[in-house]
Amino acid sequence: MSDAIIRTDKLGKVYDGGFRTVALSDVDLLIDRGSFSCIMGPSGHGKSTLLHLIGGLDRPTTGEVIVKEENLSAMGPERLAEFRNRTVGFVFQFFNLIAVLSVLENVQVAMMIAGVSEKEQRDRAVRLLEMLDVKEKLDARPNQLSGGQRQRVAVARALANDPEILMMDEPTGNLDSRSEAELLDLIGELHKQGKTIVVVSHSDTVAARAGRIVQIRDGRIVA
Repeated sequence: MSDAIIRTDKLGKVYDGGFRTVALSDVDLLIDRGSFSCIMGPSGHGKSTLLHLIGGLDRPTTGEVIVKEENLSAMGPERLAEFRNRTVGFVFQFFNLIAVLSVLENVQVAMMIAGVSEKEQRDRAVRLLEMLDVKEKLDARPNQLSGGQRQRVAVARALANDPEILMMDEPTGNLDSRSEAELLDLIGELHKQGKTIVVVSHSDTVAARAGRIVQIRDGRIVA
């Protein structure tokens, strides 16, 4: 019996802004709880679109996304936002940190939205930043950090509400080789702790750490 935490059924996404683009077509995918999957393929072939759909950041044109036995396609905007905030942590290639906030405040944002008390927000954020070796940067702004430090803060923010699933879109794309290795070691530790990891990447180094590689081409899973 499958222990899938994420399931897609005939998933499709079409963008039509005057020029129709089929980003995904008939994607059936199972991702098991506690697994580490890497989604690979050429640029523009649907990798990030798939990640955004299974994470609830976008809605499919056809098909369904089932996460923890809940149909994301059937959720209203408020329920979907709550689901994302508590169940999925996102890490992006360009970090997406809020420039006017400190490192501490950037990590606290997700907990603030979830209604966590101010004291618990700070305590949890400090613990995460300490675990990720950036505690000394609590009061710094994102532009005062190195790329590797910014990505660690982004990971801390993604973990703030202790999500079961961590989704990463090219998380090492802007990192040097040392920072990439450090981030991959961290991802490996999170996987050992039981997190379900889904990473979109072009990097063979990233793929080598994953337990499963999903190859996408022309909007379809080919391997």
